[in-house]
Amino acid sequence: MAESNVILTAALRSPVLRDQRSIGAVLVDAGRLKIQDAEAILRLQREKNLRFGDAAIQLGLLTQADIDYALSLQFQYPFLSPGQSAVSEEIMAAYAPSHPRIEALRTLRSQLILRWFDTGPENRALAIVSAERGEGRSFIAANLAVVFAQLGERTLLVDADLRNPRQHTLFGVDGRTGLSTVLAERAGLEAVQSVPALPNLSIFPAGPVAPNPVELLARPLLPQLLQQLAQKFDVILLDSSASTGTSDAQIVAVRAGAALIVVRRNAARSWRVHGVSTQVAEARATIVGAVLNSY
Repeated sequence: MAESNVILTAALRSPVLRDQRSIGAVLVDAGRLKIQDAEAILRLQREKNLRFGDAAIQLGLLTQADIDYALSLQFQYPFLSPGQSAVSEEIMAAYAPSHPRIEALRTLRSQLILRWFDTGPENRALAIVSAERGEGRSFIAANLAVVFAQLGERTLLVDADLRNPRQHTLFGVDGRTGLSTVLAERAGLEAVQSVPALPNLSIFPAGPVAPNPVELLARPLLPQLLQQLAQKFDVILLDSSASTGTSDAQIVAVRAGAALIVVRRNAARSWRVHGVSTQVAEARATIVGAVLNSY
């Protein structure tokens, strides 16, 4: 999983807003609890001076997953249960938000806010790049998008890997139209799709694999699109192709204005990591930092 190579300072950009409904009301409204069962839980809660969730579990009427679900709604911190949506379980931030590996992503999120997103109103986009395929770039981009959305940021994940796209599969969205068709002027921004199970998160899939990815990404239309999208989203993350052998990642980083480099522990070759860093720097894009991925 991601490990930040920098010391973190906590940074919150949005307040945590609590749903004023009780846990019982949340679960009744969600169809997870019957009203008569809620009354039985309340009776035991009063008799034994228990918390609602503890009383419910003691009676066997709710599971810990039900309680966690209600708490996530109360605090507007959505996460999923297996089988609940088309989102892949590879998106750990959506299914196991308390896992230590996700805490590493939260610290990374805080550092990115401090080092990039809070440094100017124009800094909304960030490219996620790596030297080679298989370093976990798409995994980091996807999970990072979820933790930004969980913070309350209006988050857009753009799959700018027009060679080997994955984000439409990871989030279970339609990949028939996307960035490639928009850049080819065969579709519009209706290609951006929200993820109903994860409020504040939208996906801009790559679309069909095109024969000319470099030429598409180099078109002036991409920066224009990013300017339009920056009016609607607080955070825009762009997943890119591996930089080795192509200039795709360099172009995406320049269009975004900044890049985060993903490096796989015990696998990445230092000279190739140095190569992608040099490419991005020579293109005059800001290198925000690097992530050592051990997942």
